[in-house]
Amino acid sequence: QVQLRESGGGLVQAGGSLRLSCAASGRTFLTYAMGWFRQAPGKAREFVATIAWSDGRTSYADSVKGRFTISRDNAKTTVYLQMNNLKPEDTAVYLCAIRYGSSEYNYWGQGTQVTVSS
Repeated sequence: QVQLRESGGGLVQAGGSLRLSCAASGRTFLTYAMGWFRQAPGKAREFVATIAWSDGRTSYADSVKGRFTISRDNAKTTVYLQMNNLKPEDTAVYLCAIRYGSSEYNYWGQGTQVTVSS
């Protein structure tokens, strides 16, 4: 069993920055990757970024490339999402997820709200 806890959301003006954190606890030794997703009201959940635990390879959604950076702390089993130049369309609940011994994201956090005002 893996538990995920996100933090760092909030309200920011357009052009501002926020840093999200997600700490995994419990049985984490089979972590393959961690990622961030987001869901805006009335919209489907969408992929934001992911990082492979073994080699740190990253992947981003086109909508956030060049603005968001995902990073990890292996020792703390924590993943971060640095979000710069935020736009109102980035407003959403941001969810952390982990691929634990699986090719699929099989554990999810409860999410943290990010609101970007224009």
